[in-house]
Amino acid sequence: MIDAVLNNFREFWIVHLLLAAYTALMAYHAYAGNRETKSIADYYIGGRGMGGVVLGLSFFATYSSTNSFVGFSGQSFSWGAPWLLLVPFVVGFSFFAWTVVAPRLRVFTRSLDALTVPDFIGFRFESTVARVFGAVIVVFASIFYMTAVFKGIGNLLETFMYIPYKLAIGIIFLIVMAYTAVGGFISVAKTDVVQGIVMSIAAVLLFTGTVTAAGGLGALTQIRETTETAHLFTWGGGVAVPMLLGVLVSSTIKFAVEPRQLSRFYALEGAEATRTGTLVSTLAFMAVYSLLVPVGLYARRVIPGGITDTDLVVPTLLATDGVFSPFASAFLLVAMVAAAMSSLDSVLLVTASTAERDIMGILRPGRSDTTAVRATRVYVGIFALITAAVSLNPPGSIVTLTALSGSLYGACFFPAIVMGLYWRRGNGVAVVGSYVAGLAGLFLWRYTPWAEALHQVFPALILSMSTYFLVSIGGPRVQTKRVSELFEKGRT
Repeated sequence: MIDAVLNNFREFWIVHLLLAAYTALMAYHAYAGNRETKSIADYYIGGRGMGGVVLGLSFFATYSSTNSFVGFSGQSFSWGAPWLLLVPFVVGFSFFAWTVVAPRLRVFTRSLDALTVPDFIGFRFESTVARVFGAVIVVFASIFYMTAVFKGIGNLLETFMYIPYKLAIGIIFLIVMAYTAVGGFISVAKTDVVQGIVMSIAAVLLFTGTVTAAGGLGALTQIRETTETAHLFTWGGGVAVPMLLGVLVSSTIKFAVEPRQLSRFYALEGAEATRTGTLVSTLAFMAVYSLLVPVGLYARRVIPGGITDTDLVVPTLLATDGVFSPFASAFLLVAMVAAAMSSLDSVLLVTASTAERDIMGILRPGRSDTTAVRATRVYVGIFALITAAVSLNPPGSIVTLTALSGSLYGACFFPAIVMGLYWRRGNGVAVVGSYVAGLAGLFLWRYTPWAEALHQVFPALILSMSTYFLVSIGGPRVQTKRVSELFEKGRT
C-alpha cells in the first residue's frame, strides 16, 4: 500500500505539487473568510457587500464544474454538432438571469432580509408551507447535482492518476467540506475567482491540445465526411431533437432559478456591481464554453476505439500519450479539480444554509447567529457525506444528473421567482400548486404516449406556470403594504 502511494507521488509529482499549492490557497481563503464572518448574513451571502468582478467570476465558476469540463465537453463525442447549441443557451440564460432576475432580486431580498431562496419565497408570498416545501426541493436537487460533480472528479482521478474511484471521492469530500464549513460564502466567492481564472486557462489548453492532436481546426471536415461519424452533423443523428432541446433548457434555465447561482445576486453591493457582474459573467461564459463544448467532436480523431460512456472522453484524452505535455496534463487535471470544488462548495453551502434556516429554523426559531452558523457548518459536513456516499454508485451520467437537477429547479421555482419579482399577484397556494404541478410533470410525463416526442422539462414548466397563473388569478393575492413597497423599490 505504502509503495503504491509512493510510486503514485513519484509518477505524478507535478500534479501533487500543484494540488498541494492549490489546497494551501483554499486553506488561506477559508481562514480569511472565517475572520471576515461576523454574522449569519456574512456566512450565507457575504454580508451583501461584494463587488461585480468577484461575483461575476463566482457566478461563472460555480456553474462550471467537472460537469462542464468532463460532461459537457464529452457529450459532443456522441451527440455531435447539435450539442454546440449549448454555447448560445449558456450565454443567453446567464444574461437573462443577470439582467432580468438579479436587479430586482437584489432589491427584494435586501428589503425582506432574505438569505436563501426558500425564505425569499416564504417572505414574498407570506407562506411558511411554500418556504419549507421549497427547502426540501433544494436539498434533493442539490444532492443530484453534487453526485454528478463527484462522479466527474472520481472518473478523472481514477483514469489519469490511477487513484481508486472511492478514494478520490473521499479526498475531495474532505477538502471541500473543510474549507466550505470554515470560511462560508466569503471564502467560497473569493476561491471561485481563483478557480474561474484557472478554468479559463485550462479551457484554452484543453481545446488547443485536442484540436492539435486531431489535425487542426479543419479536422471537423474529415469527421463530417467519414461514414462512421457523418451522422454527428445532422439533426437527430447523434441524439433525438426533443432530448437535445430538453437537456439544453434544463441545463441552462437554472441560471435564473438555482439557489447557488441566485445567492450571488443576494451578495451584490449595488446596481453598479450588478452591471459589472453581468459583463464579466457573460464574457467568461462566451469565451470558455466556445472552447469546451467542441472538444468531444475533435476527440473523435484522437481517441482510438469507441467510448460508450461520454463522461470518460476527457479523462481518456488526458491519459492518451502525445495529446498534452506532462505539465499541461497536470494543470488540466488540477483545473478540473478546481472546477469540481467551485461548484461543490457553493451547492454545499446553499444546501446546508437552506436546511438550517428554512427547515430547522422553522422547527426551532429564535436561535442566535452564532448558533445558526455553527449548525450550518455541521450540515455542510452531513450533506457532503451523504452525497459522497450516493456518488459511490451514481444513478446516472453527469449530463443526466445535471439536467435532472436543472429540471427540478426550473419546473418548481421559475414561477415563484421570475413571476414573483414582476407580477404582484400570486400567493402561497399558487406557489405550492406550481411545485406539485411541476414535479408531477417531470416524473409522470414519461408514462404518457408523447414522452418520446417532448422532453419532460417542457410539460413540467407549462404545468407549473399555468397552475401558478390560474390559482393566482382565482385566489386572493398577497397585497400587503410590504409587498407594495417591494414593487415600488423594484422600479427604482
